[in-house]
Amino acid sequence: MCGIVGGIAQRNVVPILLEGLKRLEYRGYDSAGLAVINNQVIYRKRELGKVKGLEELLHADPILGNIGIAHTRWATHGKPSTENAHPHVSSDKVAVVHNGIIENHELLRSSLIKNGYEFTSETDTEVIVHQLDQLMESSVGFLDAVKLAIKKLEGAYALGIISTAEPDTLVACRKGSPLVIGVGIGEYFIASDVAALLPVTRRFIFLEDGDVASISIDKLIIYDVNDKVVSRPIKESNLTADSVDKGEYRHYMLKEIYEQPFAISQALEGRFINNRLQESTFGHNATEVFDNIKSVQILACGTSYHAGLVARYWLEKLARVPCNIEVASEFRYRSPVLAEDTLIVTISQSGETADTLAALQEAKKLGAKYSLVVCNVPESSLVRESDLVLMTRAGPEIGVASTKAFTTQLTALMLLVIAIGRRFELTEQLEQKITSALFRLPGKIEAVLRLDDEIKLLAEQFAEKEHALFLGRGSHYPIAMEGALKLKEISYIHAEAYPAGELKHGPLALIDADMPVITVAPNNSLLEKLKSNIQEVSARGGQLFVFMDETLVTSADDNVQIIKVPQVENEISPIVYTVPLQLLSYHVAVLKGTDVDQPRNLAKSVTVE
Repeated sequence: MCGIVGGIAQRNVVPILLEGLKRLEYRGYDSAGLAVINNQVIYRKRELGKVKGLEELLHADPILGNIGIAHTRWATHGKPSTENAHPHVSSDKVAVVHNGIIENHELLRSSLIKNGYEFTSETDTEVIVHQLDQLMESSVGFLDAVKLAIKKLEGAYALGIISTAEPDTLVACRKGSPLVIGVGIGEYFIASDVAALLPVTRRFIFLEDGDVASISIDKLIIYDVNDKVVSRPIKESNLTADSVDKGEYRHYMLKEIYEQPFAISQALEGRFINNRLQESTFGHNATEVFDNIKSVQILACGTSYHAGLVARYWLEKLARVPCNIEVASEFRYRSPVLAEDTLIVTISQSGETADTLAALQEAKKLGAKYSLVVCNVPESSLVRESDLVLMTRAGPEIGVASTKAFTTQLTALMLLVIAIGRRFELTEQLEQKITSALFRLPGKIEAVLRLDDEIKLLAEQFAEKEHALFLGRGSHYPIAMEGALKLKEISYIHAEAYPAGELKHGPLALIDADMPVITVAPNNSLLEKLKSNIQEVSARGGQLFVFMDETLVTSADDNVQIIKVPQVENEISPIVYTVPLQLLSYHVAVLKGTDVDQPRNLAKSVTVE
């Protein structure tokens, strides 16, 4: 993986491919490349590093063509190198870009080597291009060669393919990895994300699993998994090219942190009538589904998993609904047992997270009758696979470290708690209290953002640290986990999170003056317990940074710094307390000079296992 762009037009597509790669660079960026056909010849350029390097290469030695494919790579098979960069070419007549993983690539590689093919990369992708060449050498046409080749592939793929055999045809295939077709006027484009194509079109066709598309300037034919010609609807995106610009902000991450009040208001917009949540927001049959469920199973990865952990606390404490949560990549291999009438809830910003999608499919095999997804991307795979859908409406999130996607997920999950809780023990009085708190939430986030300058100064004490410990209790333990994840993602400081009550069971051994400890301390029933844990750290010389409710009074201490957070209702306090941790991580990363928006080794959307 990570980003695919392609196009066929009556103009030079190289600038379009480059701009598309720049817009996908947040997804992965250890190398970049493109290939075009001009006068029956494939011209290819590849460069290690970011798209800027490829752009400079093309400036020094330009190529042009009206049909081409391009790719930014996030390494899965083979180290980052020019040789491993896409596109891959065979016999100078066929070129391929690929997202996904081909699980049987070693077997295919052995067979191709026996047939005389030489491999120049360590990638699984190169077996695809040589397979195509082998089939075309045996007089199979370009499109038929693609259809035959993909039948031999085990795993996931999104493919963009061009060939000198048919220089006016671009072929696109999709299985388990997202791919869209952008529809222009007398031109077509392909991409792994609509954001790549917004400068040239806002009209998109979303390919289904198993689809193969044959694309020329004046004709588009899509074949489904059964090789039947099908029609897929054209959908117009309401995103604009400007919606993925940084604007006045230094980094996308900072912009997205500051967009959270608006994003949360969008997540709530139109979902209440007379201050009462409308269950139709989850789907036309939501009431029937909610009436029949007896428990909830949440499946997610990374930041979305942390959101699910908070939701488990809410579902069990506020609604008294039995709830389990599991990392999606573990669920599918654990031989799990699902209780009868369990609602499967998946959480994914992109809706394409491979492990989460596979876990949902596994749950269905195990007999799960009901599924709901909390997602930010319409038409994504998880949205299409789920019975009910709750869109977070966060808008495009470019920074790899998730911010507004996380807080809108939490907001959406609280709506789910309300809807399900009505069937269990959530009283009407508590529902009204939570609803009122949600309406005030954007204002609370704005108040926290006013702490930015104070947190920026605080960050200076972290710039030279190598380790950090985050503590939380109850529903704020997952917030501590998320804070630790943010810090390690973008500043490369080793950070871990623990339930504060676990300190005495081992982590206290780590405490010294060089191990900063960050604690979230809302004014809730666990506060006194948390104060005891804080004293445990302070007594051992640890440096404490406590994000604490502004109404609390605490005595001064040389090694304890207090950051007062605006008072907020306990039910929604996890959403509020995550924001200062985002700001802390951001400012630490800026001071350390790391790449905030595109941290090393990471990709935004993980579409492989």
